[in-house]
Amino acid sequence: MIKPPPRPSLPKRGTAARGTASSRNITEAMRLARSREEQETLLGDEEQADDDGCYPPRQNDDPRKPNPHSALPVYTTIHKIRRLVLAAIDDPYSTEQLKSPRMNVAIVRPLVDHLYDPDDVSIVFCLLVNRVQFLREQSYQHHHQSVNVTRATLCELLASRILRRFDEDHEGRPGLLVLANVLVAGFEPFQNAPTDIAREDRTILHWTIRWKLARPEYQRMLTALEVAIVSEAKTFLSTSACQKIVDNVYRGRIIYTPTSFIDILPDHYKNRGITLYDPRRAPLLNQYRLIVPRTRNIIEAVQFIILLVLYFLAMGTRERTIGPEHLRFTQVELVFIVYGIGWNLDEVASIFEHGWTVHTENLWSFLDLTFVAIFWTYFGIRMHGLVINDGATSKLAEDVLSLGAPILLPRLAFCLMSENMLFISLRAMVSDFAFLTMLACWCFGGFVLAMHWLSESQDGFVRHSALTISKWMLWIWFGLDGTGIQRSAELHWFLGPLLMITFAFLGNTLFLTILVAMLSNTYTNLSRNATAEIQFRRAVLTFEGVKSDAIFAYRPPFNVLALFILLPLKLIISPRWFHKVNITAVRILNAPILLLISLYERQYLWKRAKYLSPPRTLTWLGMWERFGAHGDLYAVFESDPPQSVIDEMADLDDVFDMDEADHISVLRNRRGSRSMSEASGVFSRSMSRATTGVQQRRRLRDAVIPYVDDLTQDIDS
Repeated sequence: MIKPPPRPSLPKRGTAARGTASSRNITEAMRLARSREEQETLLGDEEQADDDGCYPPRQNDDPRKPNPHSALPVYTTIHKIRRLVLAAIDDPYSTEQLKSPRMNVAIVRPLVDHLYDPDDVSIVFCLLVNRVQFLREQSYQHHHQSVNVTRATLCELLASRILRRFDEDHEGRPGLLVLANVLVAGFEPFQNAPTDIAREDRTILHWTIRWKLARPEYQRMLTALEVAIVSEAKTFLSTSACQKIVDNVYRGRIIYTPTSFIDILPDHYKNRGITLYDPRRAPLLNQYRLIVPRTRNIIEAVQFIILLVLYFLAMGTRERTIGPEHLRFTQVELVFIVYGIGWNLDEVASIFEHGWTVHTENLWSFLDLTFVAIFWTYFGIRMHGLVINDGATSKLAEDVLSLGAPILLPRLAFCLMSENMLFISLRAMVSDFAFLTMLACWCFGGFVLAMHWLSESQDGFVRHSALTISKWMLWIWFGLDGTGIQRSAELHWFLGPLLMITFAFLGNTLFLTILVAMLSNTYTNLSRNATAEIQFRRAVLTFEGVKSDAIFAYRPPFNVLALFILLPLKLIISPRWFHKVNITAVRILNAPILLLISLYERQYLWKRAKYLSPPRTLTWLGMWERFGAHGDLYAVFESDPPQSVIDEMADLDDVFDMDEADHISVLRNRRGSRSMSEASGVFSRSMSRATTGVQQRRRLRDAVIPYVDDLTQDIDS
């Protein structure tokens, strides 16, 4: 029998330091909590930002900051992680088994100790790249399918643990910047690869690079956040460290220049890197604040409401009869078409910005794309009707446009309640329903052909078209009418009813049962992981909201004018002058919006407001409960305790290290006089029970610690 090869030993980094960190006292925990709270306050006077509001400030006047992570061995780290994961996992395990204490001690913790390097911020990116590869391999390597799923899950778990270590080991605002570099800094999978690998023509140079529609230095760079979204690493995205960066990027406290797939109107003269934003030292009209995800989300909601209002006005003023009046453009219809073209351009640019995969992860993307198709169909028919001078064609265009109502109204609900589990589940169930319906139509197409051919071969009966037979089958499918069963004898006296009844059993019973079971399973799975699903949507909304294309700084329909004026101008003037022309136009067209953003952020961007930015779910209910009978439950935590109370709590660390007698003595001195309780015997009995509990806990601790130490030594050996 051939013995399996031994697994490689894993030297651990910082094991001793991690062991001491597990026994933090209360003072250390409070210090870490205060350091995290510092990230919620405005930058201090000693931390000066530059004239762009960026901290740390730039060292020189160069418009572009060099890549600070260009020396990291990303290519080597990716393949190193793959070898370690292949050696560690050769059997399938569930997610719960990987998180169990035994697997944590045997596999997860040694790998985390070995891979974690506080000076290498690309580790998380490399782990998520391996997750994508393992998920890809599980789709075609059937003999390793379940094992590759386990390896992908292990990569996600390791990325979560390492990201948490980065959060724990780096405190304050510098730590916030380090964590931001881990998640949103750009890395190339072939970065610092060997020369023979790097010189190979891996992919054909993209046409956007040749035509200068994207930045050549970032043509293959991706971020850890983007890879996590593409691989749907929902557990990783729901961790507290990841959500902290997502929330700060969403609010605009952390700013960076994102990588993009295609830029329709590129303006990359400046690149400041990943910095914190101080609105007090930034320009009053800062055009870059228009692409902050929170601001961008509000602006997109307002733009959609304007589109919806114009749509209702255009449909409400249309003519009711076919005639010459349909050839005349009304002012409302003209405004709607012009604004709709600008809104469609913004939607197409969003697809180009981060690619189709990321854009379709948005909650309401399928509704937007459906309306884009309806709008351009209407526009084409409408223009054709004007050219041929046909009122019926113009009437058809308006009929097509009326199909947008079932799309726009639900889209408004999706936009206003984006974190409601009903809408998140509805999006997934619509996808399952569409797939199963297409599969059923494909399979049941044979019934339509068979009954149509039977109808053509009968003598003396009325021939029924395939459309009529399909209508009968559809009614039977949804249980609306049984006309098809009654008239199936017209197709054939025996085979017609046989085929129709067989279809009724398969379609109305079997198919609908499978459909209900599938949709119920989808909703159950999403509801079970509701928190992870909501935080995954937040990450998608945040990542897609950070735009690098200058076209997003122009509101519809001015973005159409910017496309036809500035894009040819870019080919004539230098990048510096194009940047000046672009920011001047943006500031003029968006001056009121930029002024409101600046005034708001100077007051509230870094302020820990209690009611200004509460949690996003049911915030009005929490505010209303403050006025009820239990309002003091919330009010007791609103203000920090006075210094006298803090001094009284300062000896908590010493209390946990005392003996039982000293511990009881300190508790009695803290509580003051207990003469009445002592007389009744209640206090003495409670103290004896407390002493017994302390003794039991100490004996349990003394028994467990040697066992853990022996187990750790066995693992190290």
